[in-house]
Amino acid sequence: MNEKIDKLLKGEMENHIMPFLWIHGESEETYRRMVKAIYEANIRAFCVEARPHKEFCKEQWWKDMDIILDEAEKRSMKVWILDDKHFPTGYANGGVEKAPIEQRRQNIFHRQIRVTGGKKIRLKLNRYIHPKNNYDLMSYIMLLYGNEMRLPKKYGKDVLLSCTAYGKHGYVDLSEHIQKGMLEWEAAEGEWTIEILSLSNNTGMHRSYINMMDRKSCRIQIDEVYEPHYAHYKDKFGTVIAGFFSDEPELGNYNYCKHYNYLGIEQDLPFSRELAKMLKEKLGADWKSQLPLLWNNDYDREVAARVRYIYMDCVTRLVEKDFSLQIGQWCRERGVEYIGHVIEDNNQHARTSTSLGHFFRGLKHQTMAGIDDIGGQVCPGGEDSLTKNIMGYQNDGEFYHYALGRLGASLGALNPNMKGRTMCEIFGNYGWSEGVRLEKYLVDHFMVRGINYFVPHAFSSKAYPDKDCPPHFYAHGNNPQYRHFGELMNYTNRICNLISGGQEVVQAAILYHGEAEWTGKCMLMQKPARILADNQIGFHFVPSDVFSEQEFYKTELGKVLTVNGRKHQLLIVPYAQFITSEAAEGMIKLQEAGCPVVFIDGLPEGICTGEELPKQIAACKVVSLDNLLDYLKQQKLGNIVIQPADNRIRCMHYQGEEEIFYLFNEGKEIYSGTLQLPVHGQLYGYDAWNNSLFRLEPADGDGKVKVEIAPSKSMLILKGAREGQQLPAPASGKGRRHALKKFRQSVCRSIDYPKFTSHHDIEKLESYHLTDKKFSGFIRYETSIMLEKFRKVQIEITDAYEGVEVFVNGQSAGIQVVPSFLFDITGLCRTGKNEIAIEVATTLERERGNTKKGAATGITGEVNMILD
Repeated sequence: MNEKIDKLLKGEMENHIMPFLWIHGESEETYRRMVKAIYEANIRAFCVEARPHKEFCKEQWWKDMDIILDEAEKRSMKVWILDDKHFPTGYANGGVEKAPIEQRRQNIFHRQIRVTGGKKIRLKLNRYIHPKNNYDLMSYIMLLYGNEMRLPKKYGKDVLLSCTAYGKHGYVDLSEHIQKGMLEWEAAEGEWTIEILSLSNNTGMHRSYINMMDRKSCRIQIDEVYEPHYAHYKDKFGTVIAGFFSDEPELGNYNYCKHYNYLGIEQDLPFSRELAKMLKEKLGADWKSQLPLLWNNDYDREVAARVRYIYMDCVTRLVEKDFSLQIGQWCRERGVEYIGHVIEDNNQHARTSTSLGHFFRGLKHQTMAGIDDIGGQVCPGGEDSLTKNIMGYQNDGEFYHYALGRLGASLGALNPNMKGRTMCEIFGNYGWSEGVRLEKYLVDHFMVRGINYFVPHAFSSKAYPDKDCPPHFYAHGNNPQYRHFGELMNYTNRICNLISGGQEVVQAAILYHGEAEWTGKCMLMQKPARILADNQIGFHFVPSDVFSEQEFYKTELGKVLTVNGRKHQLLIVPYAQFITSEAAEGMIKLQEAGCPVVFIDGLPEGICTGEELPKQIAACKVVSLDNLLDYLKQQKLGNIVIQPADNRIRCMHYQGEEEIFYLFNEGKEIYSGTLQLPVHGQLYGYDAWNNSLFRLEPADGDGKVKVEIAPSKSMLILKGAREGQQLPAPASGKGRRHALKKFRQSVCRSIDYPKFTSHHDIEKLESYHLTDKKFSGFIRYETSIMLEKFRKVQIEITDAYEGVEVFVNGQSAGIQVVPSFLFDITGLCRTGKNEIAIEVATTLERERGNTKKGAATGITGEVNMILD
């Protein structure tokens, strides 16, 4: 017997949702109404977003927080607090502006001058030690919107760090040839590249933000934000106040508007005093002369790989220690949790600039893993999308669909701090056209990949219409889909309850590509991930750190690779020119113990730190990406088999109180086939939307069932028996169909509901935008049906935009958000005449004037009465 299911059927469940609540300094009545709106959307926690509030950590802020916390406490709700005044985390409420210059962000950059030897070289170095441009983030934003460029404030002096000549046979430190800023050097014969390396506080995006690689600088974040909240609300820590949320902390070099900032391109790179000490220890006394290899792509690739690996390894270890660990420890010592996410977009999770250089290290000491999906990154059919983002960079649809969700879930599963929990910030900035139809697709997309906590973006306290990053789920009563959103939150909470507290069953590990990308040519991890996901094979992304930190990750190297109790039958290594020495040693032990290690498209050339590749690695299997699936089948991976095969059916196998199989159809067609599961015994189905159980139609063979899943719909199969229960068949829409065509139509805006107007008769169902191109709200269709003898009555709406609610004789038959919309109305019907009303809730896009051409509203399909 599954106790979780029994609790869900009674309406009992733990909360897994905590949306943003944006506050700007509104009235007490507004705040209490907003907390109530969140509560009535079936949510029991929220994150207070400080970004729009001008008085953060000042008197008005504390007054507003007093009200919000009081209302939350009355409703037994939990509150999370975003940890800064400005986005992204790191401004430290302006504290860095008051701190010594050495605690500000620093970056190094280089200038490269090619010269021919055999003569005396003279250069005025002062001409080369300043950045080519020193525009900050605000300057770029002003340019983006066509405004006049402004120059930012200058901090400190730009300083020469090193001057080195690189030639055919090595490099020469030129420091002793510099006097009063003038380089005078007798260059030997040959071609030389003079590398001038400088240090500056005047590059990158956010000059007045903490340095993520400086412990004292990171402490400013705690002193200016965390400590004041503890001083005001110490007694609420761990009760009403659940914890803090870091939003997209960054290293902050380079340009916010550009991605693909690999090492080797023209960019400034992050630096700190602590980093300098580490580099000297690891690279030696001439470390400054080696750093130009972070940019120089013409030198010995193995030497360059070593320098690049050591640099990034030091950077990310310092971020882990100075930022993630320091804040995480502070929170744990005070009984609250620490969550958040970095920018992962287009593989930024393994780079500097807008991210922290290494996904697993940057978030290591949080109490949940975290990712985000905003601005249209994941969308139906977007696996191969190459659309451009609002910031101008090209989106990598393959990353968002095959890596993002699994990356977050892998961290949550493998890191013991996180206890199998992963949060996703979701829905934000998709625009007013995003409604519950798309939102359900998005939550299923991430839940079936292992995400079990969500931060919907956002509820806004500002008067409607707030133009900031819509949609807003309540919009002070103006959003027609508010109640439908509440039903979606119930659905999400039910599934999150089922996929929490146990372990997802996976079969393979894919090596995280971060270190490989730092050091040379590599294959992105989503390439093999796509093959596994499209063939229903569960996997984790595993960082090389599981080999170097075996005690932390509870790593066991045997016939299976075990990390924090999660077992992987083989390790897949996407092509990497170089791998870490610890990973190589771990792979050898796995191979010797009988756990296969398979390299994709070729073996590495060497070790990141310059050593030769161990000979034992040659014993590992090498297959092409195109042949990976055949190899996996030979290894008997793929214990969940669907016939016919379909690469848009996603499947999660989860073991908690009982085994759960969660399927989701991301395709465009109804899937109908058989499912072979690796279990024996009885199975039953759970409809998470309607919170009901149903019996499964068995196929020939133990653990084999017939399934039918419509696009954007899910199916949950549970192992076990329901003693004494005769479960009904699943809703099928089978029976005698009678088309309903004549309706009385009327409309009303959400804020006026249920005062419908413009009543008129229609005999043809068509999109309401053909009648009123600017209407947003509710469209109501009324008719009546006569019933004599009946056993079962269903109403089917084959398509509508977007949320649909059916009323029978004045009583609601429920809400549906994905077509076809099928309602069992048997219990609400009576013999004789029955009044039927169908209400369709639109999005707000038309009212906001940003409608996509031809976008539909209202009922666009057929309405059928089905009798059985």
